[in-house]
Amino acid sequence: MSALLSIRGLSAGYGGADALDDVSLDLAAGETVALLGANGAGKSTLLKALIGLVPARGELRLDGADLGGLATEARVRRGIGYVPEGRRVFPGMSVRDNLEVAGRSAARDRAQDVERVFALFPDLAFKSRESAWRLSGGQQQMLSLGRALMGRPRLLLLDEPSLGLSPKLADELFAAVRNIAETGTAVLLAEQSAARALTVAPRAVLLRLGRVVGDGLAAAVSEQALHAAFFGG
Repeated sequence: MSALLSIRGLSAGYGGADALDDVSLDLAAGETVALLGANGAGKSTLLKALIGLVPARGELRLDGADLGGLATEARVRRGIGYVPEGRRVFPGMSVRDNLEVAGRSAARDRAQDVERVFALFPDLAFKSRESAWRLSGGQQQMLSLGRALMGRPRLLLLDEPSLGLSPKLADELFAAVRNIAETGTAVLLAEQSAARALTVAPRAVLLRLGRVVGDGLAAAVSEQALHAAFFGG
């Protein structure tokens, strides 16, 4: 498979200190990859660098086009969707309005995109006129993911989507991620719950202290490799 996303020698960080050091990886169109590592490993920084929220050095290409220097809005227009940690929705707006304002298509196509999100998350359809602040934490996470899908991304970046969710809601969310991937959208999933992430991702990339320390098929990832990525040794 040809690379949809190509990263070469990426370094990025905050306040002059690098949280990522010389990261390189490829992601094919339609591929789902779990990005695993402990807190501080650089998972969130990598996603933020891809969407343009932190300064980065190195080469970033989407479908062969250079992303370097592009603002976040331009990267979204190129086909990157981003779901940050923390359920970012507009609390005072209705569920439907949250989705519609995130759409980039013509009104008719945007309405179809909303219905596709509702088909993926029936709970949101049932509460389409409710204000977002009235939703449960799990429903707000579904809405945040739905907002990213309104841009019809070719690449979806998910940052700790199961954080704070009950096991049941986390299972529902990951089932939706599996469905999204089956439509052909590539997914880069940053997760601390390795067991849960590896149920939807055929491939895992292990990060430790800002460096890639493992990259391979999820079925071949050993307990020792996971332990080393999370705890060292």
